Order: sequence, then C-alpha cells, then structure tokens
Amino acid sequence: MSAALSAAAQHIGATVHGSSIVERAAQGDRGPANTTVLIGADGALLRSHRKIHRFGFGEGEPKLLDAGEEIVTAEVRDTNTTGTAVLGLATCYDLRFPEMFRRLLDAGSEIFLVPAAWPAPRVEHWRLLGRARAVENQCFSVQCNTAGTHSRTEMGGHSRIVHPTGMVLAEGGSKEECLIADLHLDELVAYRRNFSVLADRRIH
Repeated sequence: MSAALSAAAQHIGATVHGSSIVERAAQGDRGPANTTVLIGADGALLRSHRKIHRFGFGEGEPKLLDAGEEIVTAEVRDTNTTGTAVLGLATCYDLRFPEMFRRLLDAGSEIFLVPAAWPAPRVEHWRLLGRARAVENQCFSVQCNTAGTHSRTEMGGHSRIVHPTGMVLAEGGSKEECLIADLHLDELVAYRRNFSVLADRRIH
C-alpha cells in the first residue's frame, strides 16, 4: 500500500481508492495479481480486491497474473449523512461481466468503483457498459480510466460518474482531469422504492 495515499487519506479524513497495482504475493502464497486498494480515513488498508476477469484471451494477463475469486464490498461513512455507503469493487475488464455486478449488488453495493486502463478504440464500450451496470443494478457507478498513453497504447480517458437512473453526473474527456460529484444515497433509496425493478427478479 502506498505510504503517500495513506498519508493523504489521513490528511483529508476520507476514504481513498488507490486505483490498481500489481500485488506481489508473499512467498508461498498465490502469484501476482492486479489488485485495487481502499484506504480508510485513518490511513489503514480497508479492503483490497484482486481483479477477477483477466484480459488477454489466454495471453497477457492470464499468463502473468492470478485471477481473484472474491466479491469485495466495503462499508464507509457517507459524508452527506450520518449513515454509511456500501462500495462494490471491480477493475477494468470486470465491467464486461454483468453477473459479477449482480453479485456485488446482492452483497449490498450502492456504489460501484471501477478503475481501468481502457484503450481509446473501445472507449464507447467503457461508456456504455458503465451506464448499463448502473441502470440494471440501480447503483451509482464511479469509473476512473487512464488517459494519455500506456505502453504506447492510447488510452480512452472519459472517467465518469453515473447516477442509478443512467444520468451521467460528471464525465471527463480524453485528457487527465479531476471530476467532482455529490452522490446522495437518499436518491438511490427513493429510486429503488419507486421503480422497484429489482423486486421482479426471477433468476438468481
């Protein structure tokens, strides 16, 4: 875990998501993994998530990294109320697998956090799938994508924050920038109550 991120979380008194890193497991443990970290306001590691779906169609990540197996959520303080929010953690290619997000929903998720290195040629998939995961699960979706170039590949950017209704609350362009949006969980609760599509699920 980054000491700088830990210090930043303590300094601002907020939970910080540390994107993803290559986690090198301890000797005798599993192999390396693409791991996201969530740091609490006290600077301590709150939760970590090993990317479940590895991109490469048998090459690349599947050859280099172990796959995660655990659905990971974290309950954090909601700064807009006196309550808490449940975050569901996913990474990049995970976004293409709706069954994973259903399991995150069933584990209590209200906000999906999805860091990524999604390339420019498929950035419209990134935008579409993020809205789809938000709408079908009636969750907020916070997507942070790499901008610029990564290993000589142009990245797509377009980080975005999506409301459970599918409305885009904030979206970046192809360059590096910061996004800010207030997420009101009372809106999520009211929307789920008034448009109770999730109650009509018949296949679990």
